[in-house]
Amino acid sequence: MKAIILAAGMGTRLGKYTESLPKGMLEFNGKPLIQWQVDTLRACGINDIVIVKGYVPDKINISRVKYYENKDYASTNMVETLFCAEEEMDDEILVCYADILYEKRIINKILKSKVDIGVTVDKDYWDYWKARLDNPKEDTESLVIEDGRIVELGDTECSLDKASVRYVGLIKFSKKGLEALKKVYHENKEKYFDNLGKWKRSKCFKEAYMTCILQALIDAGYRIDPIIIKHGWLEFDTVEDYDKYNLWLKNGNLSGFFDQSS
Repeated sequence: MKAIILAAGMGTRLGKYTESLPKGMLEFNGKPLIQWQVDTLRACGINDIVIVKGYVPDKINISRVKYYENKDYASTNMVETLFCAEEEMDDEILVCYADILYEKRIINKILKSKVDIGVTVDKDYWDYWKARLDNPKEDTESLVIEDGRIVELGDTECSLDKASVRYVGLIKFSKKGLEALKKVYHENKEKYFDNLGKWKRSKCFKEAYMTCILQALIDAGYRIDPIIIKHGWLEFDTVEDYDKYNLWLKNGNLSGFFDQSS
């Protein structure tokens, strides 16, 4: 399996910490987030690793990886960042977000899954969400599973019963799954790339979230399977996240949600 890490974004919600630094290079417990990811992936046997840069690309300097660059990072989003590395989509891949840390057991579970398109979901995220956020109900999004498959995801205005599991930024595509992804992407790009109107739940196609391309796959009739986990990941999205995780680390409370040694 090959891993593609999406690391083009500016990370504006991390404020002072990422004024001149890609958020994936933010240091946590002695190493940049991306270096933690690369080390975890390699420990699980994934050595073919691609990083797609964008914002201040010279600041990302991980050794023994392949690089691509989204030069339009300021006016695009994750889907366009991923497709900057389309030539790497020749066999099974794992799409990773640069601002998420995960335990090795999660990667190992993904590696064992036999699905064509698998989205990692946390079935027990609410304790983490309550500890992380002052108003957890204000930061939810839908992820609905019916008959063993995902039928809806990414609605940030959903009811809580549609948000009983949480999307995690780790997506597996088999070779067959990649063919579906590329087909749906290029069909929609041809129709909507120059259209500034809303696309799915994104502002427009150019600024599409990964959840929106996944929803487009579902709408086109493709099966997306959940890869179900329990805890074992951290998302670094805001100043409050970063400060809180460092406090948890200092106070010994981090392991209740994330065990960096496992």
